Amino acid sequence: METLVSNPSILPVRPFTPVRIMGFTCNLRSTSCFTPSPEKVLLRRRRKIIGSGSGSSSSFRRKSVITCGVTEINESQFADLVLNSDRPVLVEFVANWCGPCRLISPAIDWVSQEYKEKLTVVKIDHDANPRLIDKYKVYGLPTLILFKNGEEVAESRREGAITKVKLKEYVDGLLKSISVA
Repeated sequence: METLVSNPSILPVRPFTPVRIMGFTCNLRSTSCFTPSPEKVLLRRRRKIIGSGSGSSSSFRRKSVITCGVTEINESQFADLVLNSDRPVLVEFVANWCGPCRLISPAIDWVSQEYKEKLTVVKIDHDANPRLIDKYKVYGLPTLILFKNGEEVAESRREGAITKVKLKEYVDGLLKSISVA
């Protein structure tokens, strides 16, 4: 089990004993306690070399996430694409710096493809659209809101990360409540 140590000098361990702290190796006599272990440094170097190379295929290369059917819109498009839509629209408020937003992004893409006959899914960047954030009182990210006939559907607001299974239950429940399913 990994432990976070705020003051390593108070630990009752022998000098020069390596301690595992939050994924990093720490030598308790060292002044730089939160430096990565040699294995992690080597792995980073290997990723950097392989990642910058041309055409080499390796397990170290990061896979890029492709957004399939989710359109990112802004304030000027909101009225046309959301409020004036003839079908329900699921709006996801996100930010690039938001970890939970990135975490649920594949599930939102899946919803967009799975429910494309019944529902439109759009994303709105939190930082680039402050008026929409204020108008709809988005306090947490990611926030999901379902709109139908130009209005927010009651009880449709959902904040925070969500699993794919729970997201399916959420969407199915919303569609059933507005009689689209």
